Amino acid sequence: MSGSGGGELRAPIFNGENFDFWQIKMKTIFRSHELWDLVENGYKTPTKLAEELTEVERKLMRENLVKDARALGIIQGPVSELMFPRIATQESAKVAWDIMKQEFVGDKQVRSVKLQGLRRDFEYIRMSDNESLSGYIAKLFDLINQMKSYGEDLSNQRIVQKLLISLPKSYDSIAAVIENTKDLHTIDAQDVVAILKGYEQRLDRHGDNSAEKAFASFNVGSKAARSGFC
Repeated sequence: MSGSGGGELRAPIFNGENFDFWQIKMKTIFRSHELWDLVENGYKTPTKLAEELTEVERKLMRENLVKDARALGIIQGPVSELMFPRIATQESAKVAWDIMKQEFVGDKQVRSVKLQGLRRDFEYIRMSDNESLSGYIAKLFDLINQMKSYGEDLSNQRIVQKLLISLPKSYDSIAAVIENTKDLHTIDAQDVVAILKGYEQRLDRHGDNSAEKAFASFNVGSKAARSGFC
C-alpha cells in the first residue's frame, strides 16, 4: 500500500516500528488538513431521527462524515499491509487511530518498562573495535531519539560524555584532547562528532603519532562546518 497524506505532505509508511515518530508526522498532516481535532476527539452523531434534523444539522452531519472519511483514508494509506488488518473494519478515524495508539504506545506502565529497557541499552552501549564510527554514531543517536520519544530528558552534556566514554581504546587520545581542551557543558555533540570523524580519517596513516593525530583532528574538526551527526 502506498503512503500518501495528500497535498504537499506525504505520510510515511508504518510497519509496526517507531510509532512515536510516525504519529508525530501524522499529526502534522492531520493539522494541515484541519482534521486533528476530529481524529483526536471524534464527532457527535445526531441523536434525532433523520427526518427531525434541520437542514443546517444535515449539512453539518454530511461535512463531518466527509471529513471523517478523509481522515480515515489518511490513516489507512500509509499503514503497511502487515498492519492494515488491525484497522480494516473500522469506519471511524478516531476509532482506527485509538486502536493504533493502544497497541503500539500502550499505557504508562508499558511505556515505563520500555524506557527502562532503553536506559539499560544506553548504559551498556559501546563501540566495538571493528565497528565504523559512522555506524556507531547512527546506532547511538537512534537509541537517544527513542529514549526522548518516551519522555527521557537527555542533556547535551550527558550525550557528549556517553559518546566519549563509549569509544574503543584507539580513540583514547582524541577523547583526552576533547576532555582537556573543551567545556563538556557547552560543546555541542555535533562538534564532537566532527572532531572524531577528522581523527578517524587519520587513524590508518602509517607512522603518525597518535597524540599528533588527535591534535590535528581536533583542529580540523573545530573548523568543520556542521553537517549532521552521520
